[in-house]
Amino acid sequence: MEIQASLLELNKVVDYLQITLPSNAIVFLRGDLAAGKTTLTQAIAKEKGIEGEVTSPTFSLQQCYAAKDGSHLYHYDLYRLDHDEFMQLGLFEEFEKEGWHMVEWGSDALKAFLEGVGYNVVTIDIEPSNNSRIYRIINAYT
Repeated sequence: MEIQASLLELNKVVDYLQITLPSNAIVFLRGDLAAGKTTLTQAIAKEKGIEGEVTSPTFSLQQCYAAKDGSHLYHYDLYRLDHDEFMQLGLFEEFEKEGWHMVEWGSDALKAFLEGVGYNVVTIDIEPSNNSRIYRIINAYT
């Protein structure tokens, strides 16, 4: 699926994800620096009724947010970690927790590992296009 949306139209992407993703999914956000990965996560958090600031967890590696409906949104920034470091830290066990896991800068090795052990993995490639972004959403489990 490909959706073109400006910042003011991000609800088109969020609505599509709400309809198509299961309650437990790992979403790899791909795009260059400042492509809009965290901005999309912020829009998802807002839709889920999460209050407060949603920022990129660059130094903490992971943020967890509780939604009003009891669901959880997890946000990872793995820019400084390679696959082996991620596995050694045991962070992959976090994916067992129910909710949506938004992963920025996740490696191809991590994605392949998670798909291989049966997780619901989705990739969203984000590409700037004039005053909007193109969101290419690829569901590995469909």
